[in-house]
Amino acid sequence: MARAMLEYTKTVLKKVSFDASLFRKELQKAISRLLPQEIEELKQWLEAYLNDKPELHESLLYLKA
Repeated sequence: MARAMLEYTKTVLKKVSFDASLFRKELQKAISRLLPQEIEELKQWLEAYLNDKPELHESLLYLKA
């Protein structure tokens, strides 16, 4: 079940990546729901996914907090 939440989170983040504000809100929700090891996996995925989306790089700060 936990793995499903991580995959769902990735799907949602992909769908809202057109809007930086929505992306940040969904990322904050995900951080509050996921387990620590899932957050680490999400962080790795985000670093790769956001490689060509500089407008969303600021969102990575939420993972470092």
